Amino acid sequence: MRMTRRRALLGAAMSLTLLAAGCGSSDDGTDSTPAKTTVSDADVEAALQAGGNLTVWAWEPTLTKVVADFQIKYPKVKVNLIKNGSGNDQYTALQNAIKAGTGVPDVAQIEYYALSQFALSKAVTDLNTFGAKSLDGTFTPGPWSSVHAGDKIYGLPMDSGPMALFYNKEVFDKYGIAIPKTWEDYAAAAAKLHQANPKAWITSDSGDAGFTTSMIWQAGGRPYKVDGTTVSINFADPGTQKWTGLWQGLIDKKLLAPIPGWSDAWYKGLGDGTIASLVIGAWMPPNLESGVKAASGKWRVAPMPQWAAGEKVTSENGGSSLAVTEASQNKTLAYGFMKYATVAEGAQSRTDEGAFPATTAQINADAFKNKEFPYLGGQKANEVLAEAAANVAPGWSYLPFQVFANSVYNDSVGKAYTGGGTLQDGLKGWQDASTKYGQEQGFTIQ
Repeated sequence: MRMTRRRALLGAAMSLTLLAAGCGSSDDGTDSTPAKTTVSDADVEAALQAGGNLTVWAWEPTLTKVVADFQIKYPKVKVNLIKNGSGNDQYTALQNAIKAGTGVPDVAQIEYYALSQFALSKAVTDLNTFGAKSLDGTFTPGPWSSVHAGDKIYGLPMDSGPMALFYNKEVFDKYGIAIPKTWEDYAAAAAKLHQANPKAWITSDSGDAGFTTSMIWQAGGRPYKVDGTTVSINFADPGTQKWTGLWQGLIDKKLLAPIPGWSDAWYKGLGDGTIASLVIGAWMPPNLESGVKAASGKWRVAPMPQWAAGEKVTSENGGSSLAVTEASQNKTLAYGFMKYATVAEGAQSRTDEGAFPATTAQINADAFKNKEFPYLGGQKANEVLAEAAANVAPGWSYLPFQVFANSVYNDSVGKAYTGGGTLQDGLKGWQDASTKYGQEQGFTIQ
């Protein structure tokens, strides 16, 4: 159940069209007053009982069972669940349908980092109309913050990806490496492991936009500030430099395996112990189980290393929302389905199917926390991951054109991994490219 943030790098053409639409009027600021509640819970339930047809575009596999169960409960509703690609493929199809004015689904899966871009272009509906604000407290802090733009709410969280340290216990034990509690410990462990076995690395990283922003987030960096169409981008902030200082040292000393994530070589390294750990989202266990079967029983999960001993700060990496499209002719019915899928019975069904929940009810349940993972040596891994979800650092923002920014990441920051300058230099180049693009689309960049 790999989170597709890794794959969702969308081309510039789609972004250009979206943003041109989004900046076309004076009331597009995402910090404006939210829509008033005009549709009650009773209205939503009445729509579900009356029935109708819905089209849902999503690639998340656990939704198949959710749709089947939903249609049993509400037999007059017909849901057409379509996997129209995933990540970038679906976003392109969605934008094409919006532009054509036909074929737009009622509900679409949109990853958190991409949601603000669709919100700004008025492609998705402010859910305050349906009283979504009343769901405050229903979801864990990271995902709930990610579906907001100012006071507006543009999606309901489906899952979350609080970061943690997944590590190969067999490798750590063999070389006498203690579980690193701080990033200083982590760097020392990287050096110790690679010195003991030059064919083994603490982790792999060949450059990834999502990983970079998640690491900066945890380090206290807040390079993006967004106020409607006024945006600031600053990768010279102290938090960003804290991360680049540490990570550049690992690159310079060749302590990171130069293996792209999700490649065959990456899976092989995770299986044979040459890649000894991953700092990644809580959705990772099913991917290890399905992709690295040979290492069953060897891996464990621990809290994400900290920048100061004793802290408990994490960030998010991946995750998706469901959003009602502005073009939908069945918005009330669509919201009813979304609420079922993300808050009601569907939330439990998806958790049972292996998704990492964004809902506090599921994540705090004893059954969830006490679940033993045979792949992880019988560890109750959700105890660690639930604590991570509760400690996601607040205040993070993505760009309203993050999809474009991520697509050009490797043109600048990615080069630092192959000797083409430093991470900090690369981030300056990424900042410049993002600034130029934003200005071309009509944003005020400060």
